[in-house]
Amino acid sequence: MTRAFVFPGQGAQTIGMGKALAVAYPAAQAVFNEVDEALGEKLSALIWEGDIADLTLTQNAQPALMATSIAAMRALEAEGASITDAAFVAGHSLGEYSALAAAGALSVADTARLLRTRGQAMQFAVPVGEGAMAAVLGLDLDAVRAVAEEAAQGEVCQAANDNDPTQVVVSGAKAAVERAAVIAKEKGAKRAVMLPVSAPFHCALMQPAADVMAEALAGVEINAPAVPLVANVRAEAVTDPDQIRSLLVEQVTGSVRWRESVQYMVTQGVDSVWEIGAGKALSGMIRKIDRAVACQAVGSPDDVQAALGAGQ
Repeated sequence: MTRAFVFPGQGAQTIGMGKALAVAYPAAQAVFNEVDEALGEKLSALIWEGDIADLTLTQNAQPALMATSIAAMRALEAEGASITDAAFVAGHSLGEYSALAAAGALSVADTARLLRTRGQAMQFAVPVGEGAMAAVLGLDLDAVRAVAEEAAQGEVCQAANDNDPTQVVVSGAKAAVERAAVIAKEKGAKRAVMLPVSAPFHCALMQPAADVMAEALAGVEINAPAVPLVANVRAEAVTDPDQIRSLLVEQVTGSVRWRESVQYMVTQGVDSVWEIGAGKALSGMIRKIDRAVACQAVGSPDDVQAALGAGQ
């Protein structure tokens, strides 16, 4: 089998995620300790014992999900797996940072600080209530792009996440996104669901956050990843550190081309994917993109054993 490791994005967070990994594997516990130290606070206490509303705040959810993913990766490594068992790494939005940390391109401490900065910058880029996102179900990317263009009416409204053949997310000004939801249903969408998010991610309104991240990333060392990264905004493999740096900036306002990223990996021979960290959302998307790809979620000690058993 040719395997890829993929890393989840925002929305996968749950209270208690990664705790069983930390109990079972000292190397997993060490990740949470390192993230706590890098941020100067006990984020692990929030992850394991806090309030879900606080964990869901973008500035907390992003480093928390990364910590959980890297803890799962360290658990796999403790059992003899390696990042180089994968032909590619990829991540959905913030998951791209987790993928880079797993592949050694970024240190865990730098990744935690970058994601705290990213979360704060994305939250503050647009005043609460002025932006929105909606998931359009049952229309393809071209149809949703046409819907977004019609709905814009001089405001920002863009296709933000091309998740799978049945789901594209639009992002932008609140009124424009609400118009897009109505137009999408008129155009034959099965549903158009406003998402409970605090900011309109992956659209032009995020340019202030992109500027912040350009400055933050300029001061961080990025190494060539141990395995190629399939970048969100390119949907193809990259390994050059300078290119990775610029793509991480572009990613803030650019679309997450997840469907195309998975299709690219399949064309390169990938037939097995391990989803490293919290939840199973990416596995669900991947099954809709190509049902022939075997998916394994790895977020608990039992998952680690199941993945290693299936991977023999």
